[in-house]
Amino acid sequence: MFDVIIIGKGPAGISASLYTVRAGLRTLIIGQDKSSLSKADRIENYYGFAEPVSGKYLLEQGEKQAKRLGVKFDDNEVIAIEKGEFFEIYTTRENYSCKSVLLATGQQTVKLKIDRLNEFEGKGVSYCTTCDGFFYRGLKVGLVGYKDYVIHEAMELEPLTKNITIFTNGNELELSDKFSKLASKFSVNKNVIKGIDGKDVIESIIFEDGTKETIDGLFIAFESASSIDFARKLGVITQKNSVVVDENQMTNLKGLFAAGDCTEGLKQISTAVGQGAVAGKQMISYVRGL
Repeated sequence: MFDVIIIGKGPAGISASLYTVRAGLRTLIIGQDKSSLSKADRIENYYGFAEPVSGKYLLEQGEKQAKRLGVKFDDNEVIAIEKGEFFEIYTTRENYSCKSVLLATGQQTVKLKIDRLNEFEGKGVSYCTTCDGFFYRGLKVGLVGYKDYVIHEAMELEPLTKNITIFTNGNELELSDKFSKLASKFSVNKNVIKGIDGKDVIESIIFEDGTKETIDGLFIAFESASSIDFARKLGVITQKNSVVVDENQMTNLKGLFAAGDCTEGLKQISTAVGQGAVAGKQMISYVRGL
C-alpha cells in the first residue's frame, strides 16, 4: 500500500513527489518517457539556468532528484484507476493500492484524423466505456486502438455485448503478453479508417479502401489512457480537454488531485512545477487526515 501514487513523471509529478516523500509518505511515480518536454531542444525561460538547457536534461535531473530522496518509480503504463475504500491502480504488469492519486500525464496530444469524428461525439462516438457502455447492450460496438488500453476497454464492454471489434486504424497490435491472450476474444480490423457516416447517430465506419462496416457505437481508446480518460471514468468533472480542480489541485473526487498540462492554465514548466508543489502539500494533508 502506497500513500501516494503519481501518474506521469513530468515536472508536475516530480515536483509533487519531492514534497510527499520528504514528508515521509510512501510515494510511487508510474510513467513512461513520453513527455513532450523531452523534445524541447532549448529552454531559456525557466528560472535558475543562466544558459539554455534541453527538456530532456530537466526531466533527467528531476527524476534523479526524486530517486535520491526515496521516490519509487515504475516505467509502466496505467490502463485503469478504480476507487473503493482506497484507489486501485492497474498497469499492464501489476496493480497497486494507494490512499491518494495525482494525475499528471500532461495534455492529450493524439488527434485521430477521422472524418466527422467530432460531429458524432455523443451520438455514437464515446471516450468512456464505463460511462456509455450500458447504452450498447447486445449491440455491435467497435473500439479504435492498438495497444493494451484498447483491450482493457474491450473487456469492460464484454459483459454488455459479445459483438465487439477492435479497429487498429492501420496499426499492428502492440500488446503485452497478458493482453495478447485476451485479444483473441475479439475481432480485429486493421484497415485505415477514413471517416464515419450516419444521419442522427453513427451508422457505419468508412475505410480508405472504400469498404464500410455498420456499427452501433464506437469507443476511442487510442494509444495510452490520459488524465482526461481516467477522470471521465471516475466521474470527475472535466471541461473541454482539461480536468477541473480547485485551488488545492483537488478534483471533485476526494483524494484525487491533478496538476500540470492536464488542467486548465498556462502550459509552462514553471506552472506545472508550481501546481505539483501545491498538490504535493495538499496530498500530505489529505493522507494524514485519513
